[in-house]
Amino acid sequence: MVDASPFSGEFLAIPDLVELFDISPGKVRRLIEERHLAAVRIDGVLRVPAEFVRDAQPLPALRGTLILLADAGYSEEEQVAWLLSDNDELRARPIDVLLSGNKSAVRRAAQSLF
Repeated sequence: MVDASPFSGEFLAIPDLVELFDISPGKVRRLIEERHLAAVRIDGVLRVPAEFVRDAQPLPALRGTLILLADAGYSEEEQVAWLLSDNDELRARPIDVLLSGNKSAVRRAAQSLF
């Protein structure tokens, strides 16, 4: 289980995502399994950082980055922590760089983890 303290911001539980996306809980879990989203357990509840969602859908640039991090051997918890932590190479949190539209820089930083 991950302590919420290293993570800043809002996290959404499965029921929140069901309502936001207007899909079934199974489809939300499939989005997580297929790496369109990443989730961590906080206080025993599976949660997705709210920053991973834009316009009532998963952030489109997130999936490729999650795949790269998984290929580098990162667990889902480590992927979320990497995306939400300051990165020296990017001089920002990777999620902030993704949100600004610069997925190439984030993917280069993720590839350097190999």
